[in-house]
Amino acid sequence: MPEPLVYAIPLRNRFRGVTVREGVLLHGPAGWGEFCPFADYDDRESAPWLAAAVEASHRGWPEPVRDRVEVNTTVPVVDPELAYEMVAKSGCRTAKVKVADPRTSIVEDCERVAAVRDALGPGGAIRVDANAAWDVGTAVTAIRELDRAAGGLEYVEQPCPDIDELAAVRRRTDVRIAADESIRRAEDPLRVAVAKAADVAVIKVAPLGGVRRALEVAEAAGIPCVVSSAVETSVGLAAGLALAGALPELDFACGLGTISLLTNDTSSDSLSPVDGYLPVLRTAPEPDLAAEARADDATTTAWLDRLHRVAG
Repeated sequence: MPEPLVYAIPLRNRFRGVTVREGVLLHGPAGWGEFCPFADYDDRESAPWLAAAVEASHRGWPEPVRDRVEVNTTVPVVDPELAYEMVAKSGCRTAKVKVADPRTSIVEDCERVAAVRDALGPGGAIRVDANAAWDVGTAVTAIRELDRAAGGLEYVEQPCPDIDELAAVRRRTDVRIAADESIRRAEDPLRVAVAKAADVAVIKVAPLGGVRRALEVAEAAGIPCVVSSAVETSVGLAAGLALAGALPELDFACGLGTISLLTNDTSSDSLSPVDGYLPVLRTAPEPDLAAEARADDATTTAWLDRLHRVAG
């Protein structure tokens, strides 16, 4: 059985403070899985990420109910001209725009969103992601301004860190609120639904411990779900597509069109959207390019140490 493969791939633009995406690819009887928790996840929080990789590589995924999934394109914190170009080239009808970065202002966020609207045209959908950066008052003001700039937002993802704050923002705005961190980093991911804090649940396979566990969370949440990536390589993205493919209902485009954020991939069968869609795969693509993306010795040692700690 192949040894774990540690990769390090630069991002095209800074994303969540990350400039190089790193992780470990694991092989088992069912194929390949990916273990890539971000640096701010401790060993306990990283355990579900390993469970998801083990599920993919040793157990496989549930049967899908659809063979392809519509995806959004993701726009990082870039200038309006580049935002327009990225969306225009993507072929997607939906765009998720990163906002609330400490390096930028709400004016710049609105300019980026307006450029995305120009690229999509009136029929496209725009969602924004604040990554829990705002308090309630700031969120309410910013959402109104961004909604005007977009000519209507589909939803706002995680405007505030706390569930009670999300609920307060939801009561004070007319735009749908989506919960991400409040689900994937919560002791009880279902508290969001109980607190009426969100209209949409953003579900990610790895932080929830695998496709089967994520399906349970999605069913119990009782609100529409969007499956999103954690900026994995195509090996990890395949698990997100397996979840999206198995959900009984899928009302929104999914945040799985993120391979373009990386400068390279671990597989020549790269999961790049075609006309805004990605296929649902039964197993992850073979990481035949992993050698080209192999991390240096120090990074490899650090990740293998982390893998062994989390496994314990």
